[in-house]
Amino acid sequence: MRVIAVAALLSMTGVAQAQTPPKPVPTAAERQAEIDKAWQQARDVVVRGPAPITLRDEAVLQMPAGEAFVPQTQTAQLLRAWGNTTDDSLAGMIVGTNDGDHWSIIVRFIKDGYIKDDDAKDWNADEMLQSLRAGTEASNRQRALQGFPELDIIGWVEPPSYDATTHRLVWSLSAQDRGAAADRPHTINYNTYALGRDGYFSLNLLTNSAEVEANKPVVRTLLAALDYQPGKRYGDFVESTDKVAAYGLAALIGVVAVKKIGLLAGLGIFLIKIWKVGLLAIAGIGAAIKRFFKRTPSAGE
Repeated sequence: MRVIAVAALLSMTGVAQAQTPPKPVPTAAERQAEIDKAWQQARDVVVRGPAPITLRDEAVLQMPAGEAFVPQTQTAQLLRAWGNTTDDSLAGMIVGTNDGDHWSIIVRFIKDGYIKDDDAKDWNADEMLQSLRAGTEASNRQRALQGFPELDIIGWVEPPSYDATTHRLVWSLSAQDRGAAADRPHTINYNTYALGRDGYFSLNLLTNSAEVEANKPVVRTLLAALDYQPGKRYGDFVESTDKVAAYGLAALIGVVAVKKIGLLAGLGIFLIKIWKVGLLAIAGIGAAIKRFFKRTPSAGE
């Protein structure tokens, strides 16, 4: 019943949006020029590992060698060039610079308050998957208006798992462009989260089905290397004074799903928070990384 209601709400939303004439779809040449410009600006400010990366006033990420961090502004430009929307939760992007690296990790901090994790024991993976598929159908309308292919959710790559000791959450889905050849590797969003006092960090690994097993350790290592500042940790929560999020842990996977009280109740958090990042063209990321990040910096860079 929940999914039916969500679908109806999204249909009405789509009708309202359809009354606004869509912007002209950019040509392939215009889109590539925008992507090239965004990558060039990213290369000019990239931070190469090993290096500590300060994430807002919330945490520090110890980034290892062979990886590079793109700051928030330049990451936003790249995401928009790839046809994705962004919001103020975006913190940056990490890319691999070693031979054969075709992955990217989008880093976000969602300051929605302390997220209670007591609903983890009641998860239903089948219900979660159904809700995520409904949210994806809604996002497909916007992608089509922008001239990008619609997406289909294939299934779980890794069902949701939560470590109540470290307050880390991991889950992953497989997706592909609608109508794509059956033998084409599926696009993978491998989602990891670190809960804190004020909200949570999301480290979203973008890769494909042929490489996800090899790339999992990359994002899991980064997740473990993210340390909240003193006073910002999950255990620092003060019940009498601190803000509590309007949703529980399951909402980060798509079941309860409320961005804020009164805003599209029942709508999958996948659509609200994660799908804004989108599923990027992994081959394009790999080519761009090789072009802009793999060379040795010249003097003065």
